[in-house]
Amino acid sequence: MRIDLHCHSTASDGTDTPGELVRNAAAAGLDVVALTDHDTTRGYAEAIAALPEGLTLVTGAELSCRIDGVSMHMLAYLFDPEEPDLLAERELVRDDRVPRARGMIAKLNKLGVPVTWEQVARIAGDGSVGRPHVATALVELGVVPTVGDAFTADWLADGGRAFVEKHETDPFEAIRLIKGAGGVAVFAHPGAAKRGRTVPEAAIAEMAAAGLDGIEVDHMDHEPETRERLRGLAKELGLLTTGSSDYHGSRKTCVLGEYTTDPEVYGEITRRATGAFPVPGTGGATAPGHA
Repeated sequence: MRIDLHCHSTASDGTDTPGELVRNAAAAGLDVVALTDHDTTRGYAEAIAALPEGLTLVTGAELSCRIDGVSMHMLAYLFDPEEPDLLAERELVRDDRVPRARGMIAKLNKLGVPVTWEQVARIAGDGSVGRPHVATALVELGVVPTVGDAFTADWLADGGRAFVEKHETDPFEAIRLIKGAGGVAVFAHPGAAKRGRTVPEAAIAEMAAAGLDGIEVDHMDHEPETRERLRGLAKELGLLTTGSSDYHGSRKTCVLGEYTTDPEVYGEITRRATGAFPVPGTGGATAPGHA
């Protein structure tokens, strides 16, 4: 089985619609794909309606978190999307995205960059607006050659000249909310030093004690030595290890199935989840039910 547990659609900052994402996942030879848009579940219905036969969809989300000033992301799998506490937290994070984007635009304007809210809103479309949409605007204006080049201290990186903080959930609270909604919590790309400061291993150990289920080890932003270090840490802490592409369509260079998750780990994730079930592509799928 080929299992990719971290993908994005136009419901957040990907460039494939949810329907295109699942069709492309099937074409890439995947057996299981997870839809993990940022702080939203809005893509579920379209992905399920378009799900090809032979492909299983894992519903999820990538939650924005922060600990001791370090931004991090928590992947939540197979939770009940209507559970009120987690739903309220996701809405709180999403609602802060628009004023944050407007704040970044204002800072860029002061730096002489003629980006506008209308441009960023057009790029975001129906998705939850975020830094990648502002970065895409910078590419359109010729300020930087690629989206990745916008995530530097000169522009949008944490602490950068045009960076604006947003509401982010405490990771221990995120774990509590995910588990309370019957989901499984996995720390996304914990060793991605190229993105900025990373969370110390001691904090990951505290998260493991608080109920964290796993860490994403095989990821394009992890060097081989980082993956080995994280694998050893996971073994020490009794955490599951996942692998995934973090696919964003044409917005990033990663491709579907670039890294994958071991079928035994996937099986354990589905066994632990009680909020929702994986959805098999049978041509007549309905929205994920609650356990």
